[in-house]
Parts: sequence; structure tokens; C-alpha cells
Amino acid sequence: MYTRICLVFFAALASFAGAQAQTTPPKEISDLLSKYTCLACHKVDAKLVGPSYQDVAKRKYSNEKMVELIYKPVPANWPGYPPMAPMTQVPKPDALKIAAWINSLNKPAKPAAKKS
Repeated sequence: MYTRICLVFFAALASFAGAQAQTTPPKEISDLLSKYTCLACHKVDAKLVGPSYQDVAKRKYSNEKMVELIYKPVPANWPGYPPMAPMTQVPKPDALKIAAWINSLNKPAKPAAKKS
């Protein structure tokens, strides 16, 4: 019984840790989002001025398409939001890192491994 309770507790803890990882960008990405003022309009999991990064990820744009949209936004893609300013100051390697991270938000969290 004690073993079962421990397994349930640790599975829940792992699930919570996976959810935290989804809403907290890695330091490198967080630094880029701050440097290029992305966080002024976007949050990971909630609408701010612009859509959440999770909502952007659901669109399943390729990383390259997302970079293209960073440089030349298409307001018609996001009705109900103010138009995003072109972010041409973001170097392509940094934009690709940001895009890859955003796309990673659409992948389901890995389930906790079960122990026998």
C-alpha cells in the first residue's frame, strides 16, 4: 500500500514538473524573449496583447515559416489581436531558436515511466 501511494505521488510530481517545463522557457530562450521584447506582448500560456506561445504552437507552422512571420507578420492570421510589428532586428539564428522552442510547446508531455 505504501509503495502504491509513493508511486502515485511521484507520478503526480513528475506530471507537475512536466507542466512547469511547458510554461517556463529555458534560460537561453527566456533571455532571447526578453532581449527582443517578445514578452511585452506574449506569454507562454495566456493571451496578453498577442496570442500565447502555446496558441501559436497549435498552428503547427514550420520553424522557417514562423521566422518568416516574425519578420513579416500577417495580421489576418490572428483576427481579434492588434497587428504585430515586424521584428526584423531579430537575427535569424535567434529567431529559429525561438521558433523551435515555441513549436516544442505543442508536443505532448512524456508520461512518467512506470515501475513494476
